Amino acid sequence: MRRRGKTSPIVAPPRRGAPLLSAARIAPDTDSMRRKLQVARKQMALTDEQYRDILERVTGRTSSRELDARQLDAVLADLRRLGWKAKPGRKRAPSAKPQVRMIYAVWADLAPFVARHDEDALRAFVRRQTKTPATPAGVDAPEFLDAAQANRVLEGLKAWLAREKAKLKLEERA
Repeated sequence: MRRRGKTSPIVAPPRRGAPLLSAARIAPDTDSMRRKLQVARKQMALTDEQYRDILERVTGRTSSRELDARQLDAVLADLRRLGWKAKPGRKRAPSAKPQVRMIYAVWADLAPFVARHDEDALRAFVRRQTKTPATPAGVDAPEFLDAAQANRVLEGLKAWLAREKAKLKLEERA
């Protein structure tokens, strides 16, 4: 029995030949392409004149704001032809293990105090902290730690951070 005033939850199927996605959803993101273009420009150390010459040669325009997605793609392809290689991002997915997330958080807090603050330095620290007779080389990355090893690494990082903060307080008093 239908209730009055309520619409049916059943949705009509799309018309035959109708696109499943709107054009806005499948259109390339020109803003991200422009950002990528600016990254390439900086990595290649192009002057403003050189950059605009490339834009004009490839597209006939001198500003990236005037370019559509196809033209931006052509300019990026030309920069690749000239030797630019996009550096892959170093983003890692957050771990499902809370202790591993905490290790990365404490490592981030240590950033101002360490000479080398990168993933390789953290991995070296984890290897040193997890060397045992059972694993003489240590564990290679925080993601591979079991609970006991993660706790050992986390406590080591916290102690290191506490020492660095204590040193900083002593220097401020002096």
